[in-house]
Amino acid sequence: MFMVQLNRPHIGIFGRMNVGKSSLINALSGQQVALVSPQAGTTTDPVKKTMEILGIGPVVLIDTAGIDDTSVLGEQRVKKTEEIFEQIDLAILVFAQEFGRQEQETVDLFRRRNIPFVCVHNKQDLFPQVAVPEGILALEFSCARGDNTGEILRYIANALPKSAFASTGILDGYVHKNDEVVLVIPIDASAPAGRLILPQVQTIRNLLDIGAAAVCVKDTELADYLQHHTPTLVVTDSQAFATVNAIVPQNIPLTSFSILFSRVKGDFEAYLAGTRAISRLRDGDKVLMMESCSHSVNKCDDIGRTKIPNWLRKCTGKKLSFDILSHLDPLPEDVQKYKLAVQCGGCMVTRIQILRRLEALKQKGVPVSNYGLTIAYCTGIFERATELFK
Repeated sequence: MFMVQLNRPHIGIFGRMNVGKSSLINALSGQQVALVSPQAGTTTDPVKKTMEILGIGPVVLIDTAGIDDTSVLGEQRVKKTEEIFEQIDLAILVFAQEFGRQEQETVDLFRRRNIPFVCVHNKQDLFPQVAVPEGILALEFSCARGDNTGEILRYIANALPKSAFASTGILDGYVHKNDEVVLVIPIDASAPAGRLILPQVQTIRNLLDIGAAAVCVKDTELADYLQHHTPTLVVTDSQAFATVNAIVPQNIPLTSFSILFSRVKGDFEAYLAGTRAISRLRDGDKVLMMESCSHSVNKCDDIGRTKIPNWLRKCTGKKLSFDILSHLDPLPEDVQKYKLAVQCGGCMVTRIQILRRLEALKQKGVPVSNYGLTIAYCTGIFERATELFK
């Protein structure tokens, strides 16, 4: 059975300046996506390109700045490159005339972070004999000839952790063929014009794969629909929890799109424990809101910047302050100052990207929750919203 792919593996291309990283990414993708020049330091900020790999599907290749950039901006560029370590499922280390100290240090970084890696000896036609440390396999390649891309792609497919691209059914095991699931989708000021958001689309696709019926209604139409139907499950936008909870009979399970994603994209058990930490918040505590996508902000209706902070203040009765971490920006160095971190559903990023962020928080003793779970707690239906998964 085909399942909707929730994770798109990210593959980082690393190496010194002018070893052919951009040329390799162009060869692998079959397009001139990265600027190629004999001038060292051509690549500054990371460049991303989506392509298909047979047997895996879509992946994201990330071209990075040289690890040996010592220019005025070099330190910042190298820092940006190191930040990519937190986003990738696999690394490709490119070298040319030598495999030296910088290459070994980069490999050591991969190993310490448990990042699978593949080494590629580029410009093999110019530097045919390069010693490589024992235990490291280096694939031979020449961008000038453009050969051997097939072998490199096969190694990438074999080296990628299966969890990086394996399709995970959002509702597998909880919904079965011929079941009826009602999806409550409010159409309000925060809804995007003319389309559904990704969690809604992926949930619908998973239900179709299962063979279940996906019935989409607005919150204003839900009561009328339930007068004549008894669905297996109701899934709602988290922001409508209070309204929907008052309408859906207690014998019908209820949860939210964000909570579904907290299971397949995050650490569900850590989220459950972290959500209960809301009861321990005190006046003056700081909360970190973690978005994972870039979007225009409506200050009155933004879920992470306005609505959840207001719900948390009302629920706890405490004077809390909030900071926002956007997209995949690195965590603050003083992250331990936060008494709670709340992660969005993560529909636009991969599971490994969220898990690395959560692991760093857990190591600092910061409780973590999820948008949907936090809203459920604040609206008094945390137990009901999570009962399905116990």
